[in-house]
Amino acid sequence: MKALSGLALIALSLTVAACGKKEEGGATSAQPVAAVAAPAGTTWSETIAATPEGYFLMGNPDAKVKLVEYGSYTCSHCRDFAAESAEEIRQIVDSGKMSFEFRNYVRDPIDISTALLARCGGKDIFYPLSDQFFANQNAMFEKAQALGDERYKALMSAPPAQRFGQLAEAIGLVDFAKQRGIAEDQAKQCLADTAAAEKLAKTVEDANRQYKIEGTPTFILNGVMVENTAAWPALRAKLKEAGI
Repeated sequence: MKALSGLALIALSLTVAACGKKEEGGATSAQPVAAVAAPAGTTWSETIAATPEGYFLMGNPDAKVKLVEYGSYTCSHCRDFAAESAEEIRQIVDSGKMSFEFRNYVRDPIDISTALLARCGGKDIFYPLSDQFFANQNAMFEKAQALGDERYKALMSAPPAQRFGQLAEAIGLVDFAKQRGIAEDQAKQCLADTAAAEKLAKTVEDANRQYKIEGTPTFILNGVMVENTAAWPALRAKLKEAGI
């Protein structure tokens, strides 16, 4: 999806970019990367740090291989990638060879509502919540479709501070988050945070400028966009070429 320009473009709907992307290109081979043990009593996959840009980095901050995913909670390809890759990515991260960073590439109001809730509990539960929101995608879509166009437009015409909260409530996302440890008041506060919503929109603009993203998921390996990686088997091959 192309760049957003603040909440004005989020009012009703966003121009939905491709979910999935063209596959082409290759990667260079590298020497095998050595494993790095996590500090005593910890695992790298449970070591989460907030980055200066506002993302959450999983793993060894000094890992030789740094993998970034730009993904969307409303993208079926991203959902499939999460289901196929999450366990193995954590295993690789636990080796200390690679860090992983999921960056929200918001494509529509439902995506923004989900992202606000996924980030609401902070860094330590961001990744488990993200996996569960992806697993809930089909049920979420069913509830969204049941709203009908008129109800959806009415929700999107609410003031910005109410818009995402009302939408999330209507499609069951608030209850979903409550069942996973986020208090209702906390969820509503996060959904009313227009500055956070605008920041999510701006990160999409920044990503488009830097990488010219054409679809999701998009992967950045050691600062370079990697082609031919719309699915986990293709990306796994690229990681092997990078020494993992």
